[in-house]
Amino acid sequence: MNPEKDFAPLTPNIVRALNDKLYEKRKVAALEIEKLVREFVAQNNTVQIKHVIQTLSQEFALSQHPHSRKGGLIGLAACSIALGKDSGLYLKELIEPVLTCFNDADSRLRYYACEALYNIVKVARGAVLPHFNVLFDGLSKLAADPDPNVKSGSELLDRLLKDIVTESNKFDLVGFIPLLRERIYSNNQYARQFIISWILVLESVPDINLLDYLPEILDGLFQILGDNGKEIRKMCEVVLGEFLKETKKSPSSVKFAEMANILVIHCQTTDDLIQLTAMCWLREFIQLAGRVMLPYSSGILTAVLPCLAYDDRKRNIKEVASVCNQSLMKLVTPEDDEPDEPRPVVQKQAGPSPEDCAAKQEGAASGGPDGSCDSSFSSGISVFTPASAERAPVTLHLDGIVQVLNCHLSDTAIGMMTRIAVLKWLYHLYIKTPRKMSRHTDSLFPVLLQTLSDESDEVILKDLEVLAEIASSPAGQTDDPGPLDGPDLRVSHSELQAPIPGRAGLLNTPGTKGLECSPSTPTMNSYFYKFMINLLKRFSSERKLLEVRGAFIIRQLCLLLHAESIFHSMADILLREEDLTFASTMVHTLNTILLTSTELFQLRNQLKDLKTPESRNLFCCLYRSWCHNPVTTVSLCFLTQNYRHAYDLIQKFGDLEVTVDFLTEVDKLVQLIECPIFTYLRLQLLDVKSNPYLIKALYGLLMLLPQSSAFQLLSHRLQCVPNPELLQTEHLASEMENFTCQVAMETSRATEIYAEWSAPSLHQMPCASRIPSQAVQAPRQAGRLTPTRGLRPLPLRWTQAALRCPCAFCPAGPGAPPLPHLT
Repeated sequence: MNPEKDFAPLTPNIVRALNDKLYEKRKVAALEIEKLVREFVAQNNTVQIKHVIQTLSQEFALSQHPHSRKGGLIGLAACSIALGKDSGLYLKELIEPVLTCFNDADSRLRYYACEALYNIVKVARGAVLPHFNVLFDGLSKLAADPDPNVKSGSELLDRLLKDIVTESNKFDLVGFIPLLRERIYSNNQYARQFIISWILVLESVPDINLLDYLPEILDGLFQILGDNGKEIRKMCEVVLGEFLKETKKSPSSVKFAEMANILVIHCQTTDDLIQLTAMCWLREFIQLAGRVMLPYSSGILTAVLPCLAYDDRKRNIKEVASVCNQSLMKLVTPEDDEPDEPRPVVQKQAGPSPEDCAAKQEGAASGGPDGSCDSSFSSGISVFTPASAERAPVTLHLDGIVQVLNCHLSDTAIGMMTRIAVLKWLYHLYIKTPRKMSRHTDSLFPVLLQTLSDESDEVILKDLEVLAEIASSPAGQTDDPGPLDGPDLRVSHSELQAPIPGRAGLLNTPGTKGLECSPSTPTMNSYFYKFMINLLKRFSSERKLLEVRGAFIIRQLCLLLHAESIFHSMADILLREEDLTFASTMVHTLNTILLTSTELFQLRNQLKDLKTPESRNLFCCLYRSWCHNPVTTVSLCFLTQNYRHAYDLIQKFGDLEVTVDFLTEVDKLVQLIECPIFTYLRLQLLDVKSNPYLIKALYGLLMLLPQSSAFQLLSHRLQCVPNPELLQTEHLASEMENFTCQVAMETSRATEIYAEWSAPSLHQMPCASRIPSQAVQAPRQAGRLTPTRGLRPLPLRWTQAALRCPCAFCPAGPGAPPLPHLT
C-alpha cells in the first residue's frame, strides 16, 4: 500500500494501525474508525460515511496485502457498529467486500471475514433480509470449510441469520427458492447438512408456506436422503416426514402432478431407504390425489410392478408397492371406457386398423411383445405430460399402460408375483374398459399365449382368465362370422365319415388356414376362435406343454368359458389339421378330459342321452374329429350309447395296424370302463336282451387285447354278465308261480262260499273263524240267493278243491288274519 496516498478522512495513525500485523493494533484502529463514523452520523454527513466505507473496502478489504485485508474487515465491522440502525442504508457496500474474503486462501482471513459479517448482521438484523441470498450463498460455502475455526464461526453466523428469518415476516421465499434448488444438489455432506437445517427452519415458520415450492426441492431432498452420513440421512428423513404430514393436512394445495415423476424415478433406485420413502409418498399421493394420478399410471406401474417380486429382505417395500398397485387399479372405472355408440370399427375387422397398426408399431419399437423395453422404462425415467389443470376431467390413456404391462410380461427374468400383477391388471382393464382394450388385443395376444408356458400354475391361471375374458368380451362380439378365406367347408351333420388320409389336403388347403370362425360353431366372439386356433398351434409346436399342462389348461378353460363351445371349436379345427399324429394325440387328450374331468359332468350327461338337437350336433362335430383316433372314437360311442356302431368300428380294427401305442390306448379304455363315469354302461350289461351289441363290443375289445392285466380285468367283468337263457327260465318260473297263486285264491274263495251255504253251523267248517259275516250277508242282501230257495250245485273242480282246507292255498298261510280278497 502506498503510504503517501491520501486516505482522508482516515488519519495516518488509523491507516498505519489497520495495516499492522498485530490484531490488537488493528482493533485500536477499528475503535477509532467507530468514533469517527459516529461523528459523521451525528452530523448526518452521508458523503463522508460512504467515503470511509469505500476506502475500507477498496483500499483495505480488497487489497493484495493480507494484513491490510484483515484491517479492512475489522474496519467495516466497526463502521456497521457505529451506524447502528442506519447500517441498513449501506449494507451492500458493507457486505460485498466481506463476502469476497470468504473465498480467500488464508483460513485466518476467512475467519475474520466471518467475524466481521457476524457483527454487521447483528447490528442490521431484519434489514439484511433483502441481501439474504448472497449471505446464504456465502454461508453455504463456509459450511463446507475444512478449517474448524472457520466452520465454527460460520455456524454462529448461521444461527444468527436463522433467528432473524424466524422473527421476521418479510422473508422473500420466492427469490430464495431458485438458490435453494441450486444448492440442494451439492455433494458435500456439510453443505447438505446446512441445506437441510435451513429447510427445517423455513418449514417451521408459520408465515412461510414451503409446501407450494416442494416440487422444486423434492428431488434434491431424495438425493440427500442417499447420503453416506447417518446423521444427514436422519435429518433428511425428518424433513420429508414433515412435508408428508403437511401434504396430508392440506392436500388441496399440493401439486401432486408435478411431483409424480420425481417419485417414480426414486421408486426405482437401488437404495432401500430412498425407495421405501418414495414408495410411501407415492402411496399417499394415489390415495389423496385420486384420479389426478391416472395420467401417470404407466410410470407408476414401471416403478411399482418390479417391487412386487421382492423377497422378505425388502418386505416393507413390497407391502407398500402392493398397496400402491391396488389403489391405482381402483381408480380405473367403467367410465374410462369409450361409449357404446358408435362401435369401434375394429370389432368388424379381422385385423387392426391402419391407425392401430401404426400405434402398435411405435409401441413395439419401445416395449412390444419381443420384450425390448423403452429406455425410459429400463433407466427408471418415465416421460409425463404434466396436467395444466388438476380439476379438469382426467382421461385414461391406455397406450402407455399396455406398453408397460406388455414389457413386463415379456421379460422372462421378472418375478412370478410381478407377472401375476400384470395379468391382474390386464384382466381388470378388459373388465372395466373392454372397448379401449380391444385395440390392443392383437399386440397382447402373442405374449399371453407365450405365458401359457410359464412354470407357475398361478401365472397360467391368471393368464387363462385374461384370455377367456378376451374371448368372451362384448367388445369382440360380431353379428357375422365374416367370409371364409377358402372353399365352403361346411360338413353335413348327418354325414359321419372319418377323415381319409389320402384326402387330408382337401381339409388343409392354403386358403383355409386363415379361418376366423368355425363353420359349425355357433357365432361367438371373434377372438374366441382365434384363441382356439393359436392354442392348438402352441400345443402342436410345444408337445411338452401339451403333455404337462394341456389337460390343466383345457379344464380351466372349460370353467371360464362354455365347455361345449371349446370342444366344438377344437373339433372343427382338428378336422383340418395336417399333422395327423398331433391330431390323434390332441383328440386323445380331449377325450380323456371329456371322460374324466369333473368340470365336464354336464357335457357328459348331455352327450349320454343325445335328446336335444344341440347335443346331437355336438356329437356329430366331435365324431368327425375323434375319427383321428380309433380307440377314442369307440369310447365316444360308449359315452353316447351308440353300442352297435362301436361294435361295427371294433370289427374294422382288424384291418388296422395294431401297434403297441394302439394296444396301450385299448388298455386305457378298459381302465376307463371300470371307472364311475361308465357305471351306467356296466349296469346295462344286466339287460342282455336290450344291449347285445354292447356285450359284443366289449368282447371285441377283449379279443384285441393280449392276455395282460387289462385282459383279465375285462374278462372278469364279462364273466359277471348274466346268462340270457337262465334269465329267460327264471322269468317263466315266475309267471307260473303267479298263475298258481291266482288259481289258489279263486278256489279258496269258492270253497268258503260253498261251505257257508251248505253247512248248518259255520264254526264247524275249516277256517270258519276266517270267513267274515259280510261274505254271507252280502249275497243274501243282494237278493241273488236266500236259504229257503235252495242251493245250486257247484262246479266239479270247485267241489274237489273244497275237500281240502282253503288255507293251504292262501299265500298268507294258516292262522293269518282275514284277507282282503275274501271281503
